[in-house]
Amino acid sequence: MSLVRPRDGRWIGGVCAGLARRFGMSANTMRAIFAVSCLLPGPQFLIYIALWVLLPNEKSASTAW
Repeated sequence: MSLVRPRDGRWIGGVCAGLARRFGMSANTMRAIFAVSCLLPGPQFLIYIALWVLLPNEKSASTAW
C-alpha cells in the first residue's frame, strides 16, 4: 500500500491518517503517538508540515472519464 493522504478520516492534513493506514494502525493511535512525540524535543511540527506538502492526496475511486 502506498503512502498517501486519504480523503476520508482526516483531521487537519491527513498525515496521521495516511501513516496509520500505511502501517496498519488506527488513525487515533497514530494521532496519540504524534501528540506524545510533541512533548519531546525535535522537529515534529516541521516534519508534519513537510509530509502534508509532499504526500499526494488519495485518488478518487471512480473517475468520470
